[in-house]
Amino acid sequence: MLERGCSATGIELNKLKFEFATENISIHINSGRATLINKNVYEEEALATLKEKFDLIVLKDVIEHIPNQEKFIPYIKQFLKPSGRIFFGFPPWYMPHGGHQQICESKWLGFLPYFHLLPISLYRAVLKIFGEHEGTIHELLEIKETGISIERFERIVVDSNYEIEKKQPYLINPIYEDKFGWKPRKQFSFVNKIPFLRNFITTCVYYVIRKK
Repeated sequence: MLERGCSATGIELNKLKFEFATENISIHINSGRATLINKNVYEEEALATLKEKFDLIVLKDVIEHIPNQEKFIPYIKQFLKPSGRIFFGFPPWYMPHGGHQQICESKWLGFLPYFHLLPISLYRAVLKIFGEHEGTIHELLEIKETGISIERFERIVVDSNYEIEKKQPYLINPIYEDKFGWKPRKQFSFVNKIPFLRNFITTCVYYVIRKK
């Protein structure tokens, strides 16, 4: 979007990721088209900077990492212009690698589907048995706490007084084309109609939502 002349503001809580992003898009920051903020989105300073500013808020592979989504999703409404939209893209928690276990150092665990659905104590034990570092274990357990299903996400959206403008579930996540060379494939329509079970074989869902 920056290459097309749009202006953008990014907010990143993690200092290292903020510094990486700043270096990565320095040309756009220097041109004045991009701004990065290293603040918690709930802080007053961030609120003053962001309120009623955006035509589009993009949360790609973000919402599944944020604690208390019931608070966060209605909170960011105040950052939208009246006609603004929010884009969400996330892997449902119950999908084969919804626990982000691909970050494991063990290649076997990285490819093992669904084991993130084990009870927490057993999940932690398996990670330790395979020699994962404490930092990795901590990150994976955090994701286990914040993972989100299709049904829960949609319930929060409705309860937050948004409406879903567009929705597209995928059998094969579009990002897999860059990672593995797999062509994106939309989810079968009959699968989309099966509550809960659809989470297990849907690798990601894209949503565009707006204020009611």
